[in-house]
Amino acid sequence: MLDLPAGYRAIAPDQRGYGDADPVKKIDAKRGLGDLADDAVALLDHLGIERAHIVGHSLGGAVVWQLLINYPARFLTATLITPSSPYGFSGTKDMAGTPCFTDFAGSGSGLMNSESVERLANGDRSLDSPFSPRSISHTLVFKPPFIPKRDEELLSATLATHLGDQDYSGDSIQSGNWPYVSPGQWGPLNALSPKYAPDMRRLYAANPKTDILWIHGSHDLIISNNSAFDPATVGAQGLLPGWPGMEIYPPQPMLDQTRTVLEKYTEAGGAYREVVLQDAGHFPYLEQPRAFNEIFHRHIREHLGASHRI
Repeated sequence: MLDLPAGYRAIAPDQRGYGDADPVKKIDAKRGLGDLADDAVALLDHLGIERAHIVGHSLGGAVVWQLLINYPARFLTATLITPSSPYGFSGTKDMAGTPCFTDFAGSGSGLMNSESVERLANGDRSLDSPFSPRSISHTLVFKPPFIPKRDEELLSATLATHLGDQDYSGDSIQSGNWPYVSPGQWGPLNALSPKYAPDMRRLYAANPKTDILWIHGSHDLIISNNSAFDPATVGAQGLLPGWPGMEIYPPQPMLDQTRTVLEKYTEAGGAYREVVLQDAGHFPYLEQPRAFNEIFHRHIREHLGASHRI
């Protein structure tokens, strides 16, 4: 945002469940990311912006999938930065997003480590535990030894996450299938479950089709074909008992799923470009800002359209 070319205006709202967003407004996970997509377009309407460049990172990237399905005419370009798979996060096993179990066990809020949530609730700014928010950022989010210049600001933003059974980490349901938890109905983590993911046939049928830039880091441990946050990855390492094996519950091929969907999007008349930024983790625009900005700025300049807002 701080390095945008002259003439561009950046708008970065706090989404439901985060920061200064209205704490009364909750994410109805049964709608997937529909609430957040509707909020984004409502903001454009409020500001009188007909069309804009849309950028989504991680969870925000999942919102962009929904926006391109529900509101394709509102966007000049789309930039997906290490987005969640279009089939949601965890619990699917192939390029079609087939669930490992019919109740989508292994996805949703039940995956969260209880100590991590407790430390988040306590405003922990320490490095005392591998489950503290700062430790997770320094070891799993960013590629070590990178530490951002605005580390304290980013940590403060993380600690401003709204917490509870209807927020983060949300509610969950016990399951008879490994890892014995399935998604609930509230909050961002449940909204990311493949149980509530949109039908990608709607993306292929979208009209008009927005040109997509997909950027991800070469060392992203979160959005990966072997995500450190995927129970199958942990189970295969012997750290989560009862793992049923690769045939029943393999790690979700997140990157391959995204690539397959974007290739089908191209076959249906759309266009996309994939860029892998080397030596970067889950925040490529912070870890490799010069390379990121060169690619991103070119993308939006090639699609000036009627609006220069982002």
